[in-house]
Amino acid sequence: MILACIKESRPSQWIKNVLVFAAPAALGVLDEWSSLGKTLIVFAAFCMVASGTYYWNDIMDVEQDRQHPKKRNRPIASGAVPLSAARIIGSALLISGPVLGYTVRPAAGGIIALYAGLTIGYSTWWKHIPLLDLALVASGFVLRAMVGAAATQTPMSMWFVLCITFGSFFIVTGKRFAELLELGDQAAVTRTSLKAYSIVYLRQLLVVSCTATVVTYCMWAFENSTNSGEAFPFHSLSIIPMVLALLRYLMVLENGGGGAPEEVFIRDRSLQLYGLMWVIVYGLAVYIA
Repeated sequence: MILACIKESRPSQWIKNVLVFAAPAALGVLDEWSSLGKTLIVFAAFCMVASGTYYWNDIMDVEQDRQHPKKRNRPIASGAVPLSAARIIGSALLISGPVLGYTVRPAAGGIIALYAGLTIGYSTWWKHIPLLDLALVASGFVLRAMVGAAATQTPMSMWFVLCITFGSFFIVTGKRFAELLELGDQAAVTRTSLKAYSIVYLRQLLVVSCTATVVTYCMWAFENSTNSGEAFPFHSLSIIPMVLALLRYLMVLENGGGGAPEEVFIRDRSLQLYGLMWVIVYGLAVYIA
């Protein structure tokens, strides 16, 4: 049962929590041990509370998951993790995450607790409300970025926040688009809110959110370039791999992928290449320019 409990924690999903490093990395403070240590702690705290929400989400959705061709193999849906044990483990993780974050800074603990509350509310009630379900899932990514900033007392640019917000909405919309494309008329059986969406509508949301992400990232890059007084436009050049990554993800979605974004990022070599290019160029902008 131990292996099943670990699987239910979904370690593969922890890649999303890398966003806690975004704000301190953007301002180049991760080369300071105190900042790096605090960020690592809140990363661990966010992984704990995120795993707790996965437990409770699957507890709430156990009957629906058993009707899904893939989700029925999840540990709780399959019975590998009993519901009684799942409730205890999930609750322990939900409580421990904010407490650990609080030891770094009260604000960090508060943000992690807010994430837990919103996610439980989503799993219980709000996931059935069209558009609100997309906004709430996207807000989880924004809170990840905020907790890293709070832990290290790193200021967040308005354009940075907007870019994370629209980028998150783009990823979440892409996930719903892929689910609807894959399951068709059966999609609403496993996710009620999908009754209100159509492929055409979600495609329009993808275009709007992708465009907004590009525009706000450009504004953030230009703002950083001006503030740093860099001699070579590394910040501006980082726009190129960012746009290529977004367009590549759109291509994956149109080809029927994207139902599990984290798996796409792990397996897609083109996305990995563009991500590496971005890290190198932006790293040069922060630490050399």
